[in-house]
Amino acid sequence: MGVLAAALTVAAGFVAVGEARLVGDAVERAGLAAFYTVPADAVAGEPGTIIRSEELVGVPFDARAWRVMYRTTDVHGDAVVSTGIVVSPLGPAPAGGRTVLSWGHPTTGTAADCAPSRGFDPYALIEGMRLLLARGYTIAATDYVGMGTDGPASPDSYLVGTTGGNAVLDAVRAAQHLAAAHASDRVVLWGHSQGGQAVLFAAERAPQYAPELQIEAVAVAAPAADLTTLLSDHISDISGITIGSYTFAAYAGVYADRGAELSGILTAQAQKLLPEMNELCLLSNISRLHEIGDPLLGHFVTADPASVEPWRSLLAENSAGASAFAAPLFVAQGLDDALVVPSATAQFVATERAHGMDVEFHEIRGADHGTIAYAALPALLAFLDAHRV
Repeated sequence: MGVLAAALTVAAGFVAVGEARLVGDAVERAGLAAFYTVPADAVAGEPGTIIRSEELVGVPFDARAWRVMYRTTDVHGDAVVSTGIVVSPLGPAPAGGRTVLSWGHPTTGTAADCAPSRGFDPYALIEGMRLLLARGYTIAATDYVGMGTDGPASPDSYLVGTTGGNAVLDAVRAAQHLAAAHASDRVVLWGHSQGGQAVLFAAERAPQYAPELQIEAVAVAAPAADLTTLLSDHISDISGITIGSYTFAAYAGVYADRGAELSGILTAQAQKLLPEMNELCLLSNISRLHEIGDPLLGHFVTADPASVEPWRSLLAENSAGASAFAAPLFVAQGLDDALVVPSATAQFVATERAHGMDVEFHEIRGADHGTIAYAALPALLAFLDAHRV
């Protein structure tokens, strides 16, 4: 009975902490819109510097957390704005500070309110957060550019690899500007799906864009590494219509000077429905996205984007794997994944190995696109242990 009583006491403690976190999350909703309003002088500063920050009340157990708005750089080299959160364990940091794990989240949508940091539980999509905090990492979780905030300083940049990679790296720099986060220059990159693409670009770009950061390890789960294959495989199903709606709208804005016009790839029916699709966040509007997108099955594009310009070149440019990086790479792929198909990830791994890279590849049975990051956590932790990160 004594053991049972102790277990119940511990369980009650976790329930109390969870309830406190939810209450804190509710309290924070009041000032949310004001936090995400971009000030007029937002981009006047160096990449990674903080525009504004606020410490959060609803936080994970034994941790502190902050919501941040920070400066970064887009694919054209222009200063832009991103948002996100930083989470750090309580207790004394090791000498030299904490290793920063920069997290790239999977697709949630492209509208401003689809940003994870704006959610009722802003930590919900940091896959493996509790285990990573227990290892002593400070976690920096970007929303990318074009989510959280909107307007000229935060253009839609869905699956624009360079912009996403820069936001991942500058989230680390933002964490370093929070003294209580004890963030060092040592960095681990971890991303899922869209986030896999972002952290791969971050790893490729780090030596030039953020040479002061030491990328110790890179890990991805079902990465959106080969955009040509991803869009071509799904352009005639509802997943492709949803991803395509987000991608084509973003590219039409970012690459207008390259001739990326929606009329050159989408049917008139698709162009009409595109704004409504792009207003909807993925996880909370799956049924509605189906209602809008299902009539477009077979009537979405006028050609395979992999076969017509400028889309063919743009998808290739925003696919990862064009250059090697020095850090060891962990790749996990669910064999039941119907979105990022296993053969595409296996080909990406082969390409990275051909570059001479150190790649550890895990194909996991029973895991699909939604579950692969969680299914990969035991292997990921072993990988980090093996590389003493």
